[in-house]
Amino acid sequence: IADLIGKVKSIVITGQCIGGTTASLSALFLLCHLLSLSVYPPMSVLCITFGSPLLGNEALHRSIRRQRWGENFCHVVSKHDIMPRLLLAEIVNHIPHIQALLQFWHCCMASPHLPVAGLSSQVSNDLKHILFHSVLKDLELLTQADDPSESLFWPFGSYVFCCQEGAICVENVASIMKMMHLMMATGSPNQSIEDHLKYGDYVAKVSRQFLQARNFEEGIPDSSYEAGVALALQSSDLTDKEPVAVMAKECLQMAQHGDKPNLNAANLAIKLSKIVPYRAEIEWYKACCDEADDQLGYYDSFKLTGASRREGRVNINRHRLAQFWNSVIHMLESNKLPHDFDRRGKWVNASHFYKLLVEPLDIADYYRTGMRRERGHYIEHGRERRYEVFDKWWREKSVPEEENKRSKFASLTQDSCFWAKVEEAKEWLDNVRSERDAMKRQQLWHKIDNFEAYARQLIYNKEVSKDVLAKNSSFSRWMEEWKEMKSQVQQITPLFPGFMDGKVVP
Repeated sequence: IADLIGKVKSIVITGQCIGGTTASLSALFLLCHLLSLSVYPPMSVLCITFGSPLLGNEALHRSIRRQRWGENFCHVVSKHDIMPRLLLAEIVNHIPHIQALLQFWHCCMASPHLPVAGLSSQVSNDLKHILFHSVLKDLELLTQADDPSESLFWPFGSYVFCCQEGAICVENVASIMKMMHLMMATGSPNQSIEDHLKYGDYVAKVSRQFLQARNFEEGIPDSSYEAGVALALQSSDLTDKEPVAVMAKECLQMAQHGDKPNLNAANLAIKLSKIVPYRAEIEWYKACCDEADDQLGYYDSFKLTGASRREGRVNINRHRLAQFWNSVIHMLESNKLPHDFDRRGKWVNASHFYKLLVEPLDIADYYRTGMRRERGHYIEHGRERRYEVFDKWWREKSVPEEENKRSKFASLTQDSCFWAKVEEAKEWLDNVRSERDAMKRQQLWHKIDNFEAYARQLIYNKEVSKDVLAKNSSFSRWMEEWKEMKSQVQQITPLFPGFMDGKVVP
């Protein structure tokens, strides 16, 4: 797999039974590895398992959902197969039975020319009966529990339930658990064992049936939603099995009535349009600061005059925007938005603009209110998580922007943490004047040198707003102090060659 990275556009990993679990682990490892490499163009990873036992608990499920990796996993489960359901039951007292079952399946897969029905006689009826009823009982208790998340194992990704009539796909966790129980309840101990060996037949039949027309015994439902539920019921082969059919319909309706990601995204777009006036008012405030006679600039104006009526209104708008964007992140991480939401240009660009516009105000407020003394510097101890999330969205844009040379300064400084770095550089400059330890003084000098080079590069590339270069801005004042200090050192060094390396103590 390592040799394929950067050479192929997609990788599909698959496996059956325990091999399916190995495939899932391999896919998770690969996804984590690609994330650490920031591979571009991104490589598609798809894991398809057949009759695989579950892997991991609810914490793993949440982590996969948080990374938006659920779409990378498709788990195919036959109607009565006991293996995918096995770890949802209490199995401690059945380890010998399970070992015997695994040996039987291994024997069958090693002899595909022999009929399954004939080999099935090698497994005792008592073993089949014990395992089937034990798993079915625990499954029923789990689906009725107030908090099924207490289960040691928890599904993630999409589940495709297949049978002779077709297949249905379910993503909602509660619906997956319910369908696991309902489908198995219509089977028998023999079917629960033999179904594990029929995935080839099921997949072939589903492929042939996919384009075949379906017939509705009671006529076509009025709504497309009801028609979808009816088709799914037919594909599950549960339509004529009462009362299971009723419960299965409720289960599918619960899955359909989930969080409705696309509808939520559409509603968010409306809310985004409603907060535009708050953002526009902050933009107007920045323009006024940039043109003001005091030549303080956007950042310093808010930091020094934050108690005024005008700045107070800007502060309220800052909090309103933060509340909106925090809600967006919460919905995304709660799986209430489409899986590709954080790659959609509209939202990536809107969040990036918000970050560049508002984070300088957050930094100004942080240092104005003395949070630096309580917590430490902003970047490590005060930065809100939403900005880190938006940084990640921007880095992972599917199509990078072309790097064209700017002809004029940016409307917003392209490093939203620039002013926090200025505040750190101001402290370094104060400390280097009083530091008696030569080694520490050299380290501070080196940090200041690096920041100056970084800032000059931003200015050269015109990636800063003109407020950075305002005559009385924190950055301009810092540059003047730094130039003065360098000039003094240049005068001292010929007289005391060891001044900077500590051989002479001033």
